[in-house]
Amino acid sequence: MNIAVFASGRGTNFSAIMRAVKKGKIKANLSLLVCDEPKAGVIARARRAGIKVALVKREDFVSKKEFEEKIIQHLEENKIDLIVLAGFMRLLSPEFVNRYKNRILNIHPALLPSFKGTEGIKDAFDYGVKLTGVTVHFVDEKMDHGPIILQAAVKIKDNDTLETLEAKIHKVEHNLYPEAIRLFVEGKIRIEGRKTYVLT
Repeated sequence: MNIAVFASGRGTNFSAIMRAVKKGKIKANLSLLVCDEPKAGVIARARRAGIKVALVKREDFVSKKEFEEKIIQHLEENKIDLIVLAGFMRLLSPEFVNRYKNRILNIHPALLPSFKGTEGIKDAFDYGVKLTGVTVHFVDEKMDHGPIILQAAVKIKDNDTLETLEAKIHKVEHNLYPEAIRLFVEGKIRIEGRKTYVLT
């Protein structure tokens, strides 16, 4: 199975997935990084590891459709079976999502359906909840909405700052995401409507 990671930032989840592949925890090929941001730190991480990089900038294309068609071209050339979103800061079109239905995973730094959007950690912290966490889910046409695969809770303590909470969330992400990918690769996730079941 060939995996493509989509990322726009530093790439810490990319590195966590890469380590799990190298250690044999995920029995698949990390074949491609798709990035839309030329200054993203994740590009250097991929190149150091010898992983192919497809830099596809939105501003190079007249329409979102053409932008996504270029990405699809890269996916098909590399025979990608699974797409893993790891800090990719663009919403994919319904057409793209349907093309790869139930083959796109995303990670969100909150316990969905709470605190959707790009500021999940900050929103939970500012709201004052005592419990937040991490969610891995399938991607559907709506933002942060698809069937949930795994969740892990993170307590917000009275002495936590936004920075310490972010560090705790990221640590959980780096364990939970590779585990969800492993389950997918091993065929241990079953979807029924909006529900998912993990087979043991």
